Amino acid sequence: MTTVTVSYPADVSDWERDQLTTDHVRAYLKRSNQRASEGDTWTISVSAGCGVTSPEIPLRVEHVAGETALDETAELAFVEREAAGVDAGWDGQSEASPEN
Repeated sequence: MTTVTVSYPADVSDWERDQLTTDHVRAYLKRSNQRASEGDTWTISVSAGCGVTSPEIPLRVEHVAGETALDETAELAFVEREAAGVDAGWDGQSEASPEN
């Protein structure tokens, strides 16, 4: 079995962190990245609710145990790394539309 350790920046919001570890985001990452090698960088935006998405979150492959090919059986483990400035100006909420 392949296990890929992926890091995310420490300055992502709690909501974004929770979204990163959902089954559908894990499945998306495996489908959109056929291989994983240490040092690879992936970017992803996650749902912030009400049709809003987060700014791009830079992910980095820290370690690969097993094959580098990703399939549905590959495990993704997430760890925190240093801040990357991804939350600058982002509060996880969108402004209300004029209709509301």
